[in-house]
Amino acid sequence: MEEDESARLRLVPAVERASIILDIVAASKRYPTISDLARETSLPKSTVHGLCTTLAHLGLLIRRPDQTFVLGPHLLKWSNAFERQTDVAAEFAALWDQSDSFQDAVVSLCILDEMDVVFIAARQRSALERFVVRPGMRLPAAFCAAGKAMIARWSDHDIARAFISFPPPLTERSVADVGGLLNEVKSIRADGVAIEIGQCQRGVTNFGAAVLNSLNRTVAAVLVSIDSEDLGPAAIESGCANARDLATRLSLRLGAEVSG
Repeated sequence: MEEDESARLRLVPAVERASIILDIVAASKRYPTISDLARETSLPKSTVHGLCTTLAHLGLLIRRPDQTFVLGPHLLKWSNAFERQTDVAAEFAALWDQSDSFQDAVVSLCILDEMDVVFIAARQRSALERFVVRPGMRLPAAFCAAGKAMIARWSDHDIARAFISFPPPLTERSVADVGGLLNEVKSIRADGVAIEIGQCQRGVTNFGAAVLNSLNRTVAAVLVSIDSEDLGPAAIESGCANARDLATRLSLRLGAEVSG
């Protein structure tokens, strides 16, 4: 109980209250009013009114003409995003289970969140102890091969605008500025695979390739990570081929029109 209580103390009250209101509206058999919500939450009407006004402004609630509330359309974007990411993760796991490759690599599935790469799934058969992947782990997209592979599908203008404020380096090998990133992007577009050697972590080389959906839009990227001590022409060729092949097969499973 003490652990649960301490966890609750770290919650932002306004966010928690807004979540409770959305849950009540979702579960309600009739359209609730401010008074209904105030009664069910034991909050002052003024507080509930402020929360509902904000939620309506953000598209999370709709205020009906009779001053009752229903769920808003913005929630559908989150629902679709969750479904998309869940599908990608499930297909990634299925492909991994069917593969006997990647014996000496860590293979991850990543998505883009603002200017960060977020790891949502990973499989590890190797002893690459220096690069331990956990779901939810974040790395700057400017340095991570998975992020580079995804942003390479943007225009140069959009990349330059997104990285006006460039992240501080993670290692001495991290790309220094947006100009250097754009130079890397040219090679990524030509090869279809992003390669970064020690930009995120010393001694680790990463190969990234974008994953597309049925609309041929980028939804994720696969990341193949190996020990830089094993790096050589054969290892680089194998890493690129494995990342490209896995991303292509995953994209095809999601309905993308890519060459297999």
